[in-house]
Amino acid sequence: MAPLKRRLLPFAYWASTWAMRLLLRTFARWEVVGADRVPQSGPIIFVSNHVHIIDPPLVAASAHRRVHPMAKRELFEVPLIGWWFWLWGAFPVRRFSGDMGALRVARNYLRNSEVVLMFPEGTRSRGAGMRAALPGAAMVAVLAKSPIVPVAITGSRIRIPAVFWQWALRRRPHIRVEFGEPFVMEGHRADSKGAEAATDAIMRRIAAMLPEDYRGAYGPGSEGTVIVARVRDRNANEAEVDASSAAAQAAEAAEGARAEE
Repeated sequence: MAPLKRRLLPFAYWASTWAMRLLLRTFARWEVVGADRVPQSGPIIFVSNHVHIIDPPLVAASAHRRVHPMAKRELFEVPLIGWWFWLWGAFPVRRFSGDMGALRVARNYLRNSEVVLMFPEGTRSRGAGMRAALPGAAMVAVLAKSPIVPVAITGSRIRIPAVFWQWALRRRPHIRVEFGEPFVMEGHRADSKGAEAATDAIMRRIAAMLPEDYRGAYGPGSEGTVIVARVRDRNANEAEVDASSAAAQAAEAAEGARAEE
């Protein structure tokens, strides 16, 4: 059974990834920048902003190495979808809590020279710009001493089935994934203060790769302040984000339409 599982998991991953690439090339103007910056071997932590539910397979499709995404535990509890996530090589995390089990899984993948994908915001920004990040990804980076590759995603906030109408009207959304230069967290202690400072440093690297309206908590005026999520009221955050998401999405759609003309 174990040999069959070892053969089946890579097949399921690459079949899903190639299917995602086909969908992206068909229904979007998909742009990948900096893929050559990703090391060909060795442990890597991809740390990305989080715009849409498609972001994990989007980053995987944009990279040339197999990726193990950290995903919210609730997805693994959905019939069929949860099974596919396990088969795809993702691993669950309890969001908004110190899930040490998930952090250990991430560190084990890194010890095996594999690639881990993490979204420190803990949830999607829904068009309102980056949220204050949780320190889990930074703690893994500090403990594992593995290279970090910042990833910046724009344009992935699509709607289904509206994206199919956009394709029919030749107004495909412009989805862009950029990989930054690898770096290693140095000079940060493996404690709460060190993780908070490392979190802020990582997120500012991502923000520097994003347009200003995507930077959110790490935008202009936040310089000199360590921005990190300590206690998050999810309901309040969702209400705040939804108030501005419609305007952000409309602006993004207008930009895509102008680019097509």
